Amino acid sequence: MHRQLGFWSLTTVGLGSIIGSGWLFGALYGARAAGPAALLSWLIAGGAFALIALVLAELGAGRPESGALVRWPLRANGPLVAAVVGWSVLLAIGAATASEASAIAQYANRYVPGLYRGGVLTPRGLLCSVLLLAVLVAVNWFGVRVFARVNAVVTTLKFLVPAGTALLMLASGFHPEHLTAGGFAPYGWAAVLSAVASGGIIFSVNGFASIVELSGEARNPRRDIPRAVLTAIALAVALYLLLQLAFLLAVPDALLVHGWRGIDLSSPFGELALLLGLGWLAGVLYADAVLSPAGSALVGAAEDSRKGYALAKNGLIPGFFADVHPASGVPRRALLGTFAFSLLWLVPFRGWQEIVSVLGDLFLLTYSASAVAGGVFHAAEPERRAGAVRGLRWISPLSFVVATEIVYWSTWDKLGAGLPLAAGGVLVFGLSRQGRAAFGAELRRGLWLVVHLAVLFAVSGLGSFGGAGWLPAPWDSALVAVAAVLIYRWGVRSGIAVQRTPGTATQNEFSGRP
Repeated sequence: MHRQLGFWSLTTVGLGSIIGSGWLFGALYGARAAGPAALLSWLIAGGAFALIALVLAELGAGRPESGALVRWPLRANGPLVAAVVGWSVLLAIGAATASEASAIAQYANRYVPGLYRGGVLTPRGLLCSVLLLAVLVAVNWFGVRVFARVNAVVTTLKFLVPAGTALLMLASGFHPEHLTAGGFAPYGWAAVLSAVASGGIIFSVNGFASIVELSGEARNPRRDIPRAVLTAIALAVALYLLLQLAFLLAVPDALLVHGWRGIDLSSPFGELALLLGLGWLAGVLYADAVLSPAGSALVGAAEDSRKGYALAKNGLIPGFFADVHPASGVPRRALLGTFAFSLLWLVPFRGWQEIVSVLGDLFLLTYSASAVAGGVFHAAEPERRAGAVRGLRWISPLSFVVATEIVYWSTWDKLGAGLPLAAGGVLVFGLSRQGRAAFGAELRRGLWLVVHLAVLFAVSGLGSFGGAGWLPAPWDSALVAVAAVLIYRWGVRSGIAVQRTPGTATQNEFSGRP
């Protein structure tokens, strides 16, 4: 692959993936959940992802590779962990891109009626979404430099529109008394934490991993990957804080008669702009509601193709998809394959909500596996440390705990369906590795991840995030944290044993081919 991505290109990749259509709703949901204290929720979310990002930044700097979040688990913990992570990625691949394409058609229905009706895409809307996905493939087809230039322009516009919106609203409606009139934390301090998950805040900040997934195409990964990852998160959190503050201070008093939870706006910033007499701004916002998911889908298409490429290198899908076109440096076969996966998501699930509610959170498991990989490589291969992040010895376990909590907070309705599907990777491992001399050892050394999924499944079913409620908050989250610490230590010890075993699958691909 061609190493043509510099610091700014990598930063806009991450920022473009983070800022999607979610910025239009995050401030409203945050205010409903925690009132003015939602400002703290954004800081907590940014801090949580910064911990995860530090591990990914160190790994990306020292071990840059396209599709890295798929490759690292194999090299760190062997075939079983690679199978579960890879299978989860394979199931979810294309889902995010398809959901953004569906969202674009849904918003575009305002300008081109007939694309979206009755909560689903019409045949015309489906055709529009397919054509959009084809355009995204075309932009990625001719090389990472072309993709980076287009993405930089789109991401700059995506950042300027919400930032300008927040500033205009602060200038048009400024009510500082809103921050203290009903109390800064009217629903209690526990609501500040629950808003992170239930308010959708944690998912609005997600997306920075796109930088790491394209790390194999960075010109200077050791220098640029850590800076780009942290810069993208910092800019995104700053933007979301500004939007949250603008919403809190600009909302008219009439909408607060029943408190922050009584606000009922279907298009928060668009309707707020109309109430403040900024009708022209509402038009800009509805146009940006098309642009923002389009930019995220563009990054998603590039990221998905690298995941497909990495899955092929791991041997989980045919090696045919690991081919890289020499002139463009793009894994074109994987790009076409993931485009087909996107269509498979789009055709049966024609609404944005239907798509993201099925398997949208499975990719979060890659963060847990990467945190363990960080601990394994730090302990077993000190000579390959990038040195970009200090304190990785304690940052990695904290990252694992945070990633585990994020998965747990996804609620039972998602985990109850998603985790058993992820566990299907165990079957994939068994079918592909059974009969090999090292099968028993490989099974034992990857068993920690299977137990990890089982614990999450059990606590989620019994806990307070959509479960039976037998484990009340915050004790359910505390139990998850304790279990995560123990499982992390188990995973690192298992990974170190893998590194010290000559001729393991960490030196070969998943299929066992040299």
